Amino acid sequence: MVKTKKRIVVLGGGFAGLECTRKLESYFLRDLDVEIILVNEDNFLLFTPMLPQVASGMIETRHIIMPIRAMIEKTIFYEDRVKNIDPFGKIVTLSGTAEKRGISLHYDYLVIALGSQTNFFGMASIEQHAYTMKTLNDAMILRNRIIDMLEQAENQTNPILKKSLLTFIVVGAGFAGIETAGELIDFVLDARKYYPHISKQDIHVIILEALPSILPGFSEKLVKFAHQKLIQRGIDIRINTAVTSFDGTEVLIKSLQDNENKNIEAIQTKTVIWTAGVTPVDTIKNSIFKTEKGKIAVNEFLEIPDFPNVFAIGDCCQTIDPITKNPYAPTAQLAEAHAKIAAHNLYALIRNKQKKSFEYRTKGQMAIIGKRSGIASVFGINVHGFLAWWLWRSVYLSKISRLEKRVRVLLDWTIDLFFDRDISRLRYLKRESSKEYKELDEVDDVW
Repeated sequence: MVKTKKRIVVLGGGFAGLECTRKLESYFLRDLDVEIILVNEDNFLLFTPMLPQVASGMIETRHIIMPIRAMIEKTIFYEDRVKNIDPFGKIVTLSGTAEKRGISLHYDYLVIALGSQTNFFGMASIEQHAYTMKTLNDAMILRNRIIDMLEQAENQTNPILKKSLLTFIVVGAGFAGIETAGELIDFVLDARKYYPHISKQDIHVIILEALPSILPGFSEKLVKFAHQKLIQRGIDIRINTAVTSFDGTEVLIKSLQDNENKNIEAIQTKTVIWTAGVTPVDTIKNSIFKTEKGKIAVNEFLEIPDFPNVFAIGDCCQTIDPITKNPYAPTAQLAEAHAKIAAHNLYALIRNKQKKSFEYRTKGQMAIIGKRSGIASVFGINVHGFLAWWLWRSVYLSKISRLEKRVRVLLDWTIDLFFDRDISRLRYLKRESSKEYKELDEVDDVW
């Protein structure tokens, strides 16, 4: 009798999916009876905490991406998009392209780590016209947009149009929004030397936040420091303010403190950057898995209760803090903690050992707010200013898994201390939605 291999399929190559895959490799590297498959839309891991620095031109694009194939040994890798998950038939369907047909993969064990996508809260006008900060493509497009606005404003004689060109609105005051705004103002003010007809007073960066405070999760003292520092840098921060629409030239906002919601204000701008929230990807939304607030519900072992041997980790699953009774914030730190427990529990299932419950305690959180300043809360100790900025850089540099990339990022940071940032605009185009093609009829044709 031929012994069949146990096949583990991991969907998603972000912090959760790749960490889980590498942990599984450490358990089963020399076990020929266990096969590991990783599926991801891109063939690299994007180091998202440094994405705003790519948008500002401080770090070169390729320096914050790590090729997945260089980080795995035993795993079989597919660069493809997940089209459908059938937990009853234990089949994952991958989308095809014009060059290759889609395929279906059988699995014995499944790990869903598909992450999240930008949440526009049903506002079609925002989705159509706003810029986002979720992918590497987003950062490159945004950088080109900022330079384009400077170029157009430089020779613009109409003061009203010039003001709208140089007004940049960031929606959302979480980590992504604050760090993007800080990098944006630094970049624009530094680049201004090349544009003699643009003064510092012409540049307007506005942060809009629906909550009553920026950077939720930090102490009141650190939030106050960050708020004041950003204002000193020339950023206008408006809390308790929601965006209702944006048509590409005018954004409409309303104060949430106005109970009747009659106080609608219009801001003339050509650039709105949307960082106001994330939601699970459509594959999760269209699946049959039970969800809580859009995220997959899991038990204490990170398994999906109705489907044994199926795990969900990272941004696409819901785990609750037993102390606050609120969901944990979707961070890379949480994703990696999920990954380690899921990998251990998969190992336990295959080897008939004891599974572990998921327990999590955050090590802290950090944010940079521009020009060698930041805030940090690490192991209960709060720091701000230059020390927090240095700590942010040190910690995140150490988190980059490949030495080559760490050196390249460090060199980028060093060069930025002595030289001006490049203002060349490369004409990247927005990615068109891909067509879908029929999958192979025989699910095991590739094996």
